[in-house]
Amino acid sequence: MQTTWSSRRIPLAALFAALLTAAFLLVAPLSASAHDELVSADPAADTTVETLPAQLVLTFSGDVLDAEGATMIQVTDPAGSPVTDGAPTVDGTTVTQPLAAGGPAGVYHVAWKVVSADGHPIAGEYAFTTATGSAVTTPTPTTAPTPEQTTPEASPAPTVTVTATPAPAPSTASPIWLWVLLIVAVLVVAGITVWLGMRRRPADGEPAASSDDAAASTDPSER
Repeated sequence: MQTTWSSRRIPLAALFAALLTAAFLLVAPLSASAHDELVSADPAADTTVETLPAQLVLTFSGDVLDAEGATMIQVTDPAGSPVTDGAPTVDGTTVTQPLAAGGPAGVYHVAWKVVSADGHPIAGEYAFTTATGSAVTTPTPTTAPTPEQTTPEASPAPTVTVTATPAPAPSTASPIWLWVLLIVAVLVVAGITVWLGMRRRPADGEPAASSDDAAASTDPSER
């Protein structure tokens, strides 16, 4: 009876040891792969800010390796142009990337890559949106024109106002016919005047008729 109980305890101990070994083999890779990760970002992923901030701040779960070339952050505007201004700075678990002012409104894309304190590199990307743009326009320097390039400004052409003059109403009688009628009338009057003058003037060599002769000629009873 005692021998049987001991023989049963040996397989149970072996089974318990096998379970512990399997659990250790499963947990060991998980603990080895538990590297640092991104905890927060400002601006955060999938958020909308009023304008493009002066800097981008990333915070990780552990210290980030502060070495040349170990940290790289790229931020591009809606057109794909970079808006980073200088190199990022590392302070423990925080990485700060300065940004150029004057970005347009739209979606910005962030791509980052850092190295954890254990030497394992981690990377990621996300996007955020700006509601309004604050584009700063750089004035273009102008050069004074040379005398050969200077051209006088053309004076505006004078405005000519054309007023339509109404056509004169047609005359009922032609002026030529009026003059012809006037000349004919003058000639007729002149002819009558001359004719009357010739009737009253005695002929050459004849005595002028007296009043008695005239009365005799007019009264036939006295003859």
